[in-house]
Amino acid sequence: MSAGNDRKQDGQAGKAEGNQQQQQQGGQGQQYGEGSYSGTKQYNDGLKKHMNQHDIEKEALDAAPKSEEEARQMEEAERVARSKSKGEDGGMPK
Repeated sequence: MSAGNDRKQDGQAGKAEGNQQQQQQGGQGQQYGEGSYSGTKQYNDGLKKHMNQHDIEKEALDAAPKSEEEARQMEEAERVARSKSKGEDGGMPK
């Protein structure tokens, strides 16, 4: 076996050890980066529970602006928040 093959095998062994160590530290099913599988499951379970136990239509009506002035304030707050974002959200009505 040549020295190049030895280095290649050593690199692969080191990579496998690193992956194993990462799984041991983070636990099985851990997603690195933008969140985690367990966090997503917890959020979805909580959302489902809330929707089953609350009157969503009533909550939406309660959150609606109570006056023209409050509606203008909410629109201004949304405009300011959008101006600070990285871009317009195509799914949000203007």
